[in-house]
Amino acid sequence: MPKMKTNSSAKKRFSLTGTGKIARKNAYKSHILTKKSTKRKRNLTTTSMVNDADMGNVKRMLCIGK
Repeated sequence: MPKMKTNSSAKKRFSLTGTGKIARKNAYKSHILTKKSTKRKRNLTTTSMVNDADMGNVKRMLCIGK
């Protein structure tokens, strides 16, 4: 059986933390930034963790064992 291929778009969007969680960037930070407040844009800069409901799908795309 051939090796599993990592999803190329997923490896650009997600990163694995030291504790095994998967970090992601927040949406709504790419364009139309003039109407958003400075505080809102600053809070969107920080990374978030992937929700537990989505963890299985993301791990499958990144070929991470369960």
